[in-house]
Amino acid sequence: MERFICLHGHFYQPPRENPWLEEIEMQDTAYPYHDWNERISAECYAPNAAARILGPKDRIAEIVNNYSRISFNFGPTLLSWMEKKQPEVYQSILKADRLSQEQFSGHGSALAQVYNHLIMPLATRQDKETQVIWGLKDFQARFGRPAEGMWLSETAVDLETLEILAAHQVRFTILAAHQAKQVRKIGEKKWKDVSHSKIDPRMPYWCNLPSGQRIALFFYDGPVANDVAFGPLLKNGEQFAQRLMGLFSDSGGPDAQLVNVATDGETYGHHHRYGDMALAYCLHYIESRNLARITIYGEHLEKHPPTYEVEVFEKTSWSCFHGVERWRNDCGCNSGLNPGFQQKWREPLRTALDELRDDLAYIYERTLAPLLPEPWQARNDYIDIILDRREERIDRFLAEHATRPLEYGEKVLALKLLEMERHSLLMYTSCGWFFDEISGIETLQVLQYAARAMQLAKEVAGVDLETAFLEHLRRAPSNIAKLQDGVGVWKKYIEPAVTDLYKVSAHYAVALLFENHHRTAAEIYCYTAGWEIYDRVAQGEQKLLTGRLQVRSNITWESKAVVFALLHIGDHNLVVGLGEDRDNKSFHEVCQALLEPFGRDDIPEVIRLFDHLFDGRNYSLRHLFKDEQRKILNLIMRTALGEAETYYRAIYQHHYAIIQLLDKMNLPLPKILSTTIEFILNTDITRLLEEETVDIGQLRPLVEEMKRWNFKRDQKTLGYVASQAVTRLLARLAQQPMDISLLEEAQEILGILRSLELELNLWQAQNLYHSIHRDKHAAFEQRARGGDEQAKQWLDLFRNLGTVLRLESGEESGN
Repeated sequence: MERFICLHGHFYQPPRENPWLEEIEMQDTAYPYHDWNERISAECYAPNAAARILGPKDRIAEIVNNYSRISFNFGPTLLSWMEKKQPEVYQSILKADRLSQEQFSGHGSALAQVYNHLIMPLATRQDKETQVIWGLKDFQARFGRPAEGMWLSETAVDLETLEILAAHQVRFTILAAHQAKQVRKIGEKKWKDVSHSKIDPRMPYWCNLPSGQRIALFFYDGPVANDVAFGPLLKNGEQFAQRLMGLFSDSGGPDAQLVNVATDGETYGHHHRYGDMALAYCLHYIESRNLARITIYGEHLEKHPPTYEVEVFEKTSWSCFHGVERWRNDCGCNSGLNPGFQQKWREPLRTALDELRDDLAYIYERTLAPLLPEPWQARNDYIDIILDRREERIDRFLAEHATRPLEYGEKVLALKLLEMERHSLLMYTSCGWFFDEISGIETLQVLQYAARAMQLAKEVAGVDLETAFLEHLRRAPSNIAKLQDGVGVWKKYIEPAVTDLYKVSAHYAVALLFENHHRTAAEIYCYTAGWEIYDRVAQGEQKLLTGRLQVRSNITWESKAVVFALLHIGDHNLVVGLGEDRDNKSFHEVCQALLEPFGRDDIPEVIRLFDHLFDGRNYSLRHLFKDEQRKILNLIMRTALGEAETYYRAIYQHHYAIIQLLDKMNLPLPKILSTTIEFILNTDITRLLEEETVDIGQLRPLVEEMKRWNFKRDQKTLGYVASQAVTRLLARLAQQPMDISLLEEAQEILGILRSLELELNLWQAQNLYHSIHRDKHAAFEQRARGGDEQAKQWLDLFRNLGTVLRLESGEESGN
């Protein structure tokens, strides 16, 4: 009997981008990271690209790329974010697929995924086609090869979906054991019932389809997957390996037995801390002892093709006991995090989106056909533009699909329609139904996609789809009493998020006020704005800005000439008025009307004129985008916070002698003094660690003072900035590896920081150390053997630094 093991990680996060900005805005719950994608990347995606295998004394002996040794898929929308925001991790994932082809007989570890994780059995045939095509094209563009396999969202399956996969040359997919209905050996007539997870998951199966096509299916081992995801199995890599080995049988089963397990990839590091290390050691343990051969699905399918065929239960998934009801009904499946919450909102939400989808499809086909005669083929090919939005690429795309040259306005119309359909697909992202409450961030995300699609429909066809949509949401009860229902959710969260070119213009005008820049053009997320005329006058703290600007969407190419005025009374009190500048006279009329009362300090009259001149199209700070709101409020609060800090510091310095006396007498500090000193010390240490070069002479006494009184540390902030400081220092060392003073400085700073008992993330610093070891260690050893005293000193310091970083530094370090 031959033994094979394949572990699959489904790496995916729901899209988090603001649909109007194409960027993720700050998410406070992810602090100290900007958003949850960034945080999960730090906890999971990056660590799996450089996973640690520990040696003696729990020191890091080897660093490996887990992705090159497992089967995996990444959601295309997640990879799109990662390509822009985490390019090093992104490149490590692509590299892992190339490395895996060398290990697995030319087969790559990476699988494709249906594009934005919608539940395929609940989608129209048309949408299924686009999801598969977009997923495969996205994969080809990133990994440089066709995908052999494709992951189905939630492993939700029906025969039509399998037909589409097979038609697009997808060779296999992965399902849960309970999705198998019956099996039979190829050539035999009698079927064997394998319902209720009785199928043998240690081999692949052919699924013969009604069209005459076929596709291979792998069924993962459910109990082990459950223990990996929700049990203690990732606490110990050796135990994980032994559990896998226990699934082989000498007394029955196929000659080539494949133990395969599939879980969410975030299990390895995000859901289970250090799960990436357990995974790495599990594979290392199996390989180093020749217990089984590590493989991936594509290789195993080629070398051990199916000898059995299977029929599946349609409309089933891996995470809903009731099939796919979790994504359209209150079936009882939920996260379990909110006892007593109902999910009666799921059916009205599904109905609202289904009707909206059909209305959008009608508008799309009817409006686009005169411009692009094959609208649905154009939609299938639109992934090429999503991947590359350069203007020359868009022009070429439109020329290829149109039967005649298009005017600029027709290009804008076509792009708006294609974007409308993109958001029509995105609004079905499965996470919108998965959790417990209609006002949860995942459901708000799909509602935002719906809002963007309806906004575009109104712009291109002049139809109001929102009224009927909200009637369905009125039947969707919220578990939050003050929200009442889906309409309450819509009014509170969705309507304020809707953005148009005027709102972008307001954002740009406020940026002119606070940033005081003189660039005539600025990139604002996926828009470009620039002033043509711009004037600023001031009366004391009060300022009046007037101007004319051009704003343009880089997605749809829609543009607008806008006249603006901004009145800033002080602090956060400001108002922006905006109007369309149709005849180039509006700007001069606005200036003449506003400058006279502003000059005589008649602010009430200026505000009254804003309402008159701009027809009520006025904006304040609360209308700006979240990240910019935060930035501007920080600028506004800087003076107030500086005053508070000055006051606290004065108390600290003025009463320092008393503080010292209390210390000598072993008396506790009064709470008000303790709070004051904690604030000052945390602030000063944070600022020092944020400097490009940390001043050790200033850092040490501050840390000693904090330790002496056992003051409360700002663990999240200090841990984050300290980790960044160590990473910067190791990056300098990687650029100047022969600088002995940097080695000494690194050890000293790490020693000081460790005395604060902070939770340091040294992952990147360890990687940098490992790269220095790989590139320089052997040369220094050779010089030391030749009697070079400086090389000997370098080696001693380098080994000591490795000990502090918990890394082996000798030959055993796993090069």
